[in-house]
Amino acid sequence: MKYHHEKIEAKWQQYWAENQTFAASNTSDKPKYYVLDMFPYPSGAGLHVGHPLGYIASDIVARYKRHQGFNVLHPQGYDSFGLPAEQYAIQTGQHPADTTRMNIEGGVDKSGNTIQGYRNQLDRIGFSFDWSREVRTSNPDYYKHTQWIFIQLFESWYNKNSDKAESICTLMQEFDKNGNANVNAVCDDNIAPFSAEDWKSFSSEEQQKILLHYRLTYLAETEVNWCAALGTVLANDEIVNGVSERGGHPVVRKKMTQWSMRISAYAERLLQGLNEIDWSESIKESQRNWIGKSVGAMVSFKVIASEAKQSIEVFTTRPDTIFGVTFMTLAPEHELVSQITTPEQKAAVEAYVEATAKRSERERMADVKTISGVFTGAYAEHPFTKEPIPVWIGDYVLAGYGTGAVMAVPCGDERDYAFANFFKGTHGMPAIKNIFNQDISEAAYGEKGGFELVNSDFLNGLDYKSGTKKAIEALEKIGAGNAKVNYRLRDAVFSRQRYWGEPFPVYYVNGLPQMIDKKHLPIVLPEVEKYLPTEDGQPPLGNATVWAWDVEKSGVVSCELIDNVKVFPLELNTMPGWAGSSWYWMRYMDAHNTEEFANEEALKYWENVDLYIGGSEHATGHLLYSRFWNKFLKDRGYAPTEEPFKKLINQGMILGMSAFVYRWEYGVNEGENRKVIFVSKNIIDKSIKAGTELINEVDVLNNIIGNQVIFSSKTAWSHFTPIHVDLSVINDITNELDIEKFKSHPLYTDYKDAEFILEDGKYIVGREVEKMSKSKYNVVSPDDICEEYGADTLRLYEMFLGPLEQSKPWNTAGITGVSGFLKKLWRLYFDDNGSVIVNDEPTAEMYKSLHKTIKKVTEDIENFSFNTSVSQFMICVNELQQLKCNHRAILEPLAILVSPYAPHIAEELWSALGQESRNFGTIATVAFPKFEEKYLVESEKEYPVSFNGKMRFTIKLPLDLTAAQIEEIVMADERTQNQLQGRTPNKVIIVPGKIINLVG
Repeated sequence: MKYHHEKIEAKWQQYWAENQTFAASNTSDKPKYYVLDMFPYPSGAGLHVGHPLGYIASDIVARYKRHQGFNVLHPQGYDSFGLPAEQYAIQTGQHPADTTRMNIEGGVDKSGNTIQGYRNQLDRIGFSFDWSREVRTSNPDYYKHTQWIFIQLFESWYNKNSDKAESICTLMQEFDKNGNANVNAVCDDNIAPFSAEDWKSFSSEEQQKILLHYRLTYLAETEVNWCAALGTVLANDEIVNGVSERGGHPVVRKKMTQWSMRISAYAERLLQGLNEIDWSESIKESQRNWIGKSVGAMVSFKVIASEAKQSIEVFTTRPDTIFGVTFMTLAPEHELVSQITTPEQKAAVEAYVEATAKRSERERMADVKTISGVFTGAYAEHPFTKEPIPVWIGDYVLAGYGTGAVMAVPCGDERDYAFANFFKGTHGMPAIKNIFNQDISEAAYGEKGGFELVNSDFLNGLDYKSGTKKAIEALEKIGAGNAKVNYRLRDAVFSRQRYWGEPFPVYYVNGLPQMIDKKHLPIVLPEVEKYLPTEDGQPPLGNATVWAWDVEKSGVVSCELIDNVKVFPLELNTMPGWAGSSWYWMRYMDAHNTEEFANEEALKYWENVDLYIGGSEHATGHLLYSRFWNKFLKDRGYAPTEEPFKKLINQGMILGMSAFVYRWEYGVNEGENRKVIFVSKNIIDKSIKAGTELINEVDVLNNIIGNQVIFSSKTAWSHFTPIHVDLSVINDITNELDIEKFKSHPLYTDYKDAEFILEDGKYIVGREVEKMSKSKYNVVSPDDICEEYGADTLRLYEMFLGPLEQSKPWNTAGITGVSGFLKKLWRLYFDDNGSVIVNDEPTAEMYKSLHKTIKKVTEDIENFSFNTSVSQFMICVNELQQLKCNHRAILEPLAILVSPYAPHIAEELWSALGQESRNFGTIATVAFPKFEEKYLVESEKEYPVSFNGKMRFTIKLPLDLTAAQIEEIVMADERTQNQLQGRTPNKVIIVPGKIINLVG
């Protein structure tokens, strides 16, 4: 009876689906365990073998927990809104909903391409997902709840006194009683004070405008990353090296009216919450750095000769250095720049501001070498000395960090020091002031200890701590500053100028946002003719013809009916990709609830995620926003816990082994009579060993090619380029290129007439380990592995590659060993004629091998060390094979042990065992074997018996014998007498449990 993985896997996948084997209950008496994967974005490229790595690990844990008697929730869904689908729709003319559905469900698209479909690919790997709870963030029955959560944020404010979000009604009640004098809120700066009488006298519109300054989601003019080519705002993590991650398009900073989320209100709670969760220290540190807590002071510097009596507000962590301020620097985007710049400096300042707008914030933060700036011509007044301080702009200051202004103290800060020295001697840059009793001739003194303040008036002789305290007291006394805790974390821009995202449930009356009542949700994404911005620059929803809100009919109507009396315009922006992913784990708890995002009882039962597995690239995006939304929903009484994810594991990447061919183009003049040759890697390697420079050297071409190509003496140019080559045209074992396949491949039709320089008749490609990516043609499909070797082999092999958290290269050649292991496992249960199971009592060695494995596998799963479990399985099967074990008492628990890792074969083995006796059914919920120490306790020891230090034979003896008893047995042994040849040893050395040595 042979092991046919394809039949076995199809059989059990069908069984699980038909019997809803992995459906979780919301009312179970069992302890709960919630294991979750970061859900995938369903692209047309489908899965490659790197994608399932985390899913396999989480599935092992989910199955193990079921074996342990837990009610396990292990759901899956799709993060199906986003820019990639929209860009594909623009390119192909297909609706994003159609392409997204096709990418999930599979089929043949409008272009005739066969799409495997994520669902089919995931099912084929045998995951124990509860598919009855599937969610898709782009489905209206899902995003109606995302819209509802947005409304709750709009209807909330953050009360610093209670340290939580509260209904906006409580704020309005306070305004009605006492005005805003005693309100301690997270809100916009510089809100004018008003009394209760003032509030009551304000019109409804005036009150709405005031409330916008307090709401947790609000409209404001914000500095954003604008990508004109994509027609949308991008988040910082969507920009790489100053261009869009998708498409590599230019990105500039510009001001736009946007929806924002007041995540900054939760900065301290987000920081403190990290102490309560089991996450890796690296991820926690990433979030701490992103939140960026700083303790210091706010200082106000009055602008000299300002008719409007403007002031520059600065946050500093070093108020003790106030007397060392040499100049000030504003971010180029700072609102005061245009107001205070003098006419003489206007042209230079405007040119600098325009140039800075083309650089992303991330690029500016990372660039510590470039020094640039412009003097505004304006001066500010020192709060104590009243001396004029020149005001500059520089792109190392960011508008959104702190106040967008710094008081530059070059003697104590390296960047200020470099800036001052770079512009030394120019108009508007005074000499550096030194306020430390330390030498600063070569560098700034940036330490917070080891100095006394000098040239600092009333702070002279003080250190950092006492100087800081006294400086703040003095600033507060003269009304020029106060103590302040600051955070780097900024409010999150929540608008996107895209089509394929959640519509806002918002319409506008006289320019003021109004929320649509919950009972009218969802506001469904409308049809549009094209997905690009309108000709006048409006977002794609500006193309919708039916996109207005009728307040009497409470429905969406034609835009032609807008009269701003009964029919009003709807919001044209959509929500960002992180909107739907910021609460999805709660929807899984009660996925079919049409009235609420989840029932209170279900939320209370599941509470939060026990184990979350996903990529580290989401450290400061998804994970931070998720924690924010969860805390907000907890504040408003909708979520049961503060933190969404108790334990987080970041899986590493599976890297691909890319292949390269080496193209040489040459000719008389570039672009004329171009000739192309491909040179084998082994020839290039020989040239490199000889120390020859390869790139753009015609004489080297001659040396490598020899007489194989007639080379013109007029050759004037050449280009050497390594090119990624599709793995389908090479032999993955020998690295030999199939030249005919290469020439006929659709990707390489330009090279059908190219010449190939071979060695020994072969073209050898280069290999390099890189990120697995479709663009690098190094993707390995899990479907191909499942087809040839089986899903269980794929699962075991991905775990066997190394520790879950580490990145590791994929090598298909290594998979045969795992495939062979499963066949060995099968042969313990079956021979060619069928089952070989016997009911005999196993030997002690068989029990020992089994219980070693129970112990190891249990510990490994609990510690998420899955790779070493696979090694132990292999050891155990080899041992049992040598012991000729086909004993039921050993093989039943072994099948359960293997089940989390290789569930299909385990089910088949269990089924075969059950058919002979108790008709077991599925193995999925059978109790996990328990380790028993007694089977590993050694009762005997195999001693090496040595004569004068040389081992001659071994003898197995009980461990409880004394040294005298051991000596008596050894001396009576025939082999000992043969060695001694009648002699009496001078000394017999015996250490019970260790050695026996006869000397002399």
